[in-house]
Amino acid sequence: MYFNDYSTLVQQQGMLQDQVRTSIYQFAILENAADFRGKRVLDVGAGTGILSFFAARAGAARVFAVEASGMARHAEQLAAANGLAGEVSVLNQRVEDVELDERVDILISEPLGIALTRRPHTGCRPLSSLPPTGPPPPLRRRMLESYLVARDRLLKPGGKMYPDQAVLYAAPFTDAALYAEQQQKLHFWAQTSFYGAARRSEGRPSRGRRVDLSSLQESAERFYFSQPVVGPVAPHSLLAAPAALEFDFTTMTLGTPRRERRRRRGVRRLTASRAPPLAVPGAGFALWFDCRFPGSHRQVQLSTGPNEPLTHWYQQVRALLKSPIAVGGGHTVTGTMVWEANDARGYNVHITARNANTGVDASNVLVTQCALHHFQYSSQTSQSSPPLFGAAATAPLPLPEEEP
Repeated sequence: MYFNDYSTLVQQQGMLQDQVRTSIYQFAILENAADFRGKRVLDVGAGTGILSFFAARAGAARVFAVEASGMARHAEQLAAANGLAGEVSVLNQRVEDVELDERVDILISEPLGIALTRRPHTGCRPLSSLPPTGPPPPLRRRMLESYLVARDRLLKPGGKMYPDQAVLYAAPFTDAALYAEQQQKLHFWAQTSFYGAARRSEGRPSRGRRVDLSSLQESAERFYFSQPVVGPVAPHSLLAAPAALEFDFTTMTLGTPRRERRRRRGVRRLTASRAPPLAVPGAGFALWFDCRFPGSHRQVQLSTGPNEPLTHWYQQVRALLKSPIAVGGGHTVTGTMVWEANDARGYNVHITARNANTGVDASNVLVTQCALHHFQYSSQTSQSSPPLFGAAATAPLPLPEEEP
């Protein structure tokens, strides 16, 4: 079950020890204490209750810490140990099931995950088991969607949401070493004589000591390339300025209206202003996000961009193409990225890319609940560098027609 992935102290410790994430949430709340003073607050997916405790310290009259997993008992223990039991009420429920006598003034939450989608860390499904392609269903109860449910059911009209907006970025990148690493994994499945050489008996090959793995190579390729690669992205590996897609949590709906569907299926043109004169292999798209906290006193932004310190989100996501496409300086790359909700509380991400100058294209399907983590997050931080995208061109192409 999804909630079990967040029910262990080890998982919670990883988030609490993320100084970037935790300190920015604390700063956004305490710096805007006037927004919280005397107000009713609901924390969606409270975990250990740390955001609830920040809200209580900021002067909230009542905080409802909603946590569906067994972590709720630890949150309750921490609230009591820190003298906040009177202000913080821990509700061991899904937010979809919470009933309050009165709506709250503020929602707080960390509904974000890798590339904006929080997903389980266990359970991978082969592509053959995925549902047919098509628009996302109205509601699949991922964390961000639970945040929107809380907004519709439990937040007063005009109430604040911390965070209230986010931006998802995508930029083409090159990384020959990463692509070679993926290919190296496939070489294992190309073996035709695993654990023993073939022996011949009476002129015929003996099957007793020979295992041929090559019949699984195609399946292995689908699996490895269906996994987003999670880890820091070197700024110099980006080939163009990113395309950006904005999300307004205060207005976006759960029903995936036609306009939102079109935006998610929109084609973007990216000019490879950072590519060298000689062509390099475009391996896929790098993804990252920013989000905003709408304080009355000070607005605060959290970024996971390539030039920012690392976080527990392992920073950026790279969506690999199965076959790199060569990109040269000044070339135009067009592409689409369609996020399709699946039954495993994740997304199937259908990506396409085309070099408009050469006509070469490539595609892939990724499954977000099968992320391949490059565990590079510790105390290290990215090296700061000047802005990458001064005069780079990025412009939307006409959107495709609506589906009937």
